[in-house]
Amino acid sequence: MAASVSPVSIELHRLTRRFGSLTAVEDVSFTVTKGEVVGLIGPNGAGKTTAMRMASGFLRPTAGTATICGADVRARPTEAHRALGYLPEGAPSYGDMTTAAYLRFVAGAQGLRRGQTRRALDRVASLADLGPVWRQRIETLSKGYRRRVALAAALIHDPPALILDEPTDGLDPNQRHEMRRLVTAMAPGKAIIISTHMLEEVTAVCSRAVVIARGRILADGKPRELARLSPRQTLDDSFRALTQGGRRPEASTD
Repeated sequence: MAASVSPVSIELHRLTRRFGSLTAVEDVSFTVTKGEVVGLIGPNGAGKTTAMRMASGFLRPTAGTATICGADVRARPTEAHRALGYLPEGAPSYGDMTTAAYLRFVAGAQGLRRGQTRRALDRVASLADLGPVWRQRIETLSKGYRRRVALAAALIHDPPALILDEPTDGLDPNQRHEMRRLVTAMAPGKAIIISTHMLEEVTAVCSRAVVIARGRILADGKPRELARLSPRQTLDDSFRALTQGGRRPEASTD
């Protein structure tokens, strides 16, 4: 009988990372279950990328743990990475490879067999609409298409958990809309964390938001609940009060 997948697909427990005397992330804890899209939001330098690198197993924490579908990313990295799709900041890839060759390479690295690879390539090519650039070298693609290719690589093995670090950073409005459409389409069947500093991203696709600044979590709740923390009842005002002052804004009494 196959092992059941933990209902908590991503769990961060007291993650902390220090670089010398600098504490980049301190005591960060939250969980993400299947069907949730959690936005990790904060200003530049808040610790979002460092937290995501620890959550995905690409950076060793100073303290704390991260698990993907019950597998500790440090103690059981192979099992954890099989359950995770990770889109890192900057979407690195091999520019001299074509889209098709690169995704075929990633499929092989994930251990997919020939028949599985063919089906996986068809699935991600359709999902990310990569047909027009399938035989084109990645270094010649627009930034929007490079992000799509990187997302397709993260999805090639159809993982139950996704960590997307700034997935729409640098994209134009049409490209951002398309990326958000893709995330929304995937959301019901996966646990997803999106690291972003764009509040419209949270409103558009996230069912929950975790606000981080100076490496610490300041608030965690549904976007509309966080918006009600400010007198004007906007997420922008609540975010600004939390991240600039580090204090919980007073709720509206209207």
